[in-house]
Amino acid sequence: MLKVQVNFFASARAAAGTDSEAIALPDGATVNDLIARLAADHPGKLEKVLTVASFLINGVATTDRSRTLPDGAQVDVLPPFAGG
Repeated sequence: MLKVQVNFFASARAAAGTDSEAIALPDGATVNDLIARLAADHPGKLEKVLTVASFLINGVATTDRSRTLPDGAQVDVLPPFAGG
C-alpha cells in the first residue's frame, strides 16, 4: 500500500467538505486510480470537479493521469479558477 496526502482547493474543498485527507492506495496506483477513489468516497459535486481539475504531485503539475503516484506524495486538487 502507498499513502498520499490530498489537498483540496477552492470548489474542490467545498465539494469534498474538507481541506485535506490521507488516502491509502495499492502500490502502483495512478492519478486516475486516485481520482476514482476520491469520486467514490465523495459522490456528487466532487466527482464533477475532478473531471476538470488540475493536479500537482509534490508541487509539480501533471497532465498525465496514468502517472504512477509515489508513496508519501502530496497531491493538490486544483479546480479551474475564475477571475478577472
